Amino acid sequence: MSRLTGSVVDRIRSTLFRRGRTPGLRTAKVTLAVVAAYLLAEALHISEHPIVAPLVALLVVQLTLYQSIAHGLGRVGGVLAGVAVAVLVAHFVGLTWWSLGAVVAGSIVVGKVLRLGPHLFEAPISAMLLLEVGGGGTLGLARVEEAILGALVGVAVSMLVAPPLYLQPAGAAIGELAERMGRFAAGFGGAVVQPWSRNAADHWMGQARAVADEVQRAELTVARAEEAARMNPRGRRGRDAHPRFRATLTALERCHLTLRTLARAVLDRTYFVPAGEQATAYTRAQREALGELLITAAGAITAVAPIAAGGDAADAARLRVEEHLVALDERRTRLAGLLAVDPTVDEAAWSQHGSLLAAVDRLRVEIAAAAREVEPPTEDEPTLAKQVRRWVDSMDAATARLAD
Repeated sequence: MSRLTGSVVDRIRSTLFRRGRTPGLRTAKVTLAVVAAYLLAEALHISEHPIVAPLVALLVVQLTLYQSIAHGLGRVGGVLAGVAVAVLVAHFVGLTWWSLGAVVAGSIVVGKVLRLGPHLFEAPISAMLLLEVGGGGTLGLARVEEAILGALVGVAVSMLVAPPLYLQPAGAAIGELAERMGRFAAGFGGAVVQPWSRNAADHWMGQARAVADEVQRAELTVARAEEAARMNPRGRRGRDAHPRFRATLTALERCHLTLRTLARAVLDRTYFVPAGEQATAYTRAQREALGELLITAAGAITAVAPIAAGGDAADAARLRVEEHLVALDERRTRLAGLLAVDPTVDEAAWSQHGSLLAAVDRLRVEIAAAAREVEPPTEDEPTLAKQVRRWVDSMDAATARLAD
């Protein structure tokens, strides 16, 4: 029970107080958009009970400004399709079981023709709501006006109220991935020194695969940061950081694949010795050398963690990575000497040891790539983005002058 309670508390804490995210910001933006859309629709007397406007505003406000604009267009398209079908059906018949079915089927067909995608079911929902109140042309037009108003309010709130760039969460996710991979490599290195078996090799192979969840989470976070810069007035700062995020993440993804290959090479070796002699697949000296190498690699990977965030901490981290890589080269040379075997005496060991050393070499290359400094892009911005950025800069300058 205590473990379940702790898990629930951790989940709530991670949801409300995730690094790089202001607690309650999206909730406040959604609430503001809904209330503003309702009050505006009521002030304009679009309909007697303007519920479509706040509903569309609720659905439009998304994590990024680009998503909000895309969702706004999709929502309006879905409402238009549903209203068109409902007005057509209501012109000839009222609400019956077969007219309801015809409206739903017709709205879905129209939505697919218009390629509404995730907004496909906006069309039948709007059509059913309109048909239920006897949707005529005037009421249908009011629904469309409400949908457009709600979408505009949702986009406006998303644009004016702190459109996020998600730079800090992206850097944090990459750092957490590096730390997770470092913990895996250190654990693997500590375990391989102990008495070895096929079960132990299977366990660490599974642990290597499990890191893929963290890789996927980091990929989604970086992709969200890249999307957040699109159509964002402050997007230039994000576009400068994205190449660093992407380069570090790509190198860490390849490090993960290399660690899996290395764990697989260790596992494969146990299949070429009798069941009772698996502990002799590697000598104690070989396992100690491999363990020291993995622990050194873990230190290098963990040192990569601050690099994605940039700044002075990144420069210091690169120096630490270089120190670890020098030590890693020394450990690799020692391991290669211990794994040397005559291929005419043991061809399987010669092949598997070669695969193990090749994985170590690739791991060294990818760690160095993750720590490499990446220059921000120098290509010109699109004209619209440049104009928006100049407008934002001029507003900032005017604000600074007023403050002085």
